[in-house]
Amino acid sequence: MTINRKYNTRFRLIAFLFLVSYSYISSAQKSDSTISGINNFTGAVTIQSKGISTIPNLTLGKPAAVFDLKMGRKLTFEPQFRFSLEGKPWAMVFWWRYYGSVSDKLKVTLHANHSLSFKSINSFTATGTSQEIIRTTRYLAAAIAPDYQINKYLGAGMYLFYTRGIEKFITRNTWMVSFRSRISNIPVTKNIVARFGPEIYYLKMDDKDGIYLNTTFLISKKNFPISISALINKPLKSNILSDYDFLWNAGLIYSFKL
Repeated sequence: MTINRKYNTRFRLIAFLFLVSYSYISSAQKSDSTISGINNFTGAVTIQSKGISTIPNLTLGKPAAVFDLKMGRKLTFEPQFRFSLEGKPWAMVFWWRYYGSVSDKLKVTLHANHSLSFKSINSFTATGTSQEIIRTTRYLAAAIAPDYQINKYLGAGMYLFYTRGIEKFITRNTWMVSFRSRISNIPVTKNIVARFGPEIYYLKMDDKDGIYLNTTFLISKKNFPISISALINKPLKSNILSDYDFLWNAGLIYSFKL
């Protein structure tokens, strides 16, 4: 697929589905909103030094901006829009999530999404001249994420993920099993706290597989909308082709709530 009239029509359809989804969530949770106030609408804008994905072939590898939105409470619609700082689209992910609770400490989140990934490639016209086009590939995904809060500071969980590539020329089946832990509310100063989240995961992409180490770090100030994040990703053992053997990323996050 390339960006053309059909591509513009797709963006209009995405915008329409976005509005319909929000209307659906607002209606479905209307009774709950009479108790807790208006429906939650939160978001964040992140400027990254290098766009990173846990799926190696979806990594951008250059400065990027990521826009996250969240609408709803237990059942949420959470679209994410990723762009390079040059203004080119990187990916669009349309998440539906259900936040379930088994007990006060054990939570289970169900995830499903439809996503679009964009890649700039060179193509030749009938006259032999080269031009850059943006190719779109599509994916469907589902995941389940149990999480256990051990105490105020320590938590652990798993993330089981599957995605299906729709186009025949891309990776068709991707599986991921992740073991996560996190240390939260680490005091830095009186009003500044940090969060540290190491993760090890197994990734299988068709007939290739690998084991990876991923670690996130976040520093935030209480009642302040701006926070600082960092991330590293390192393959421990992998035969999955990638342009990067070691990835790191720093980000500036602006969070808001309506």
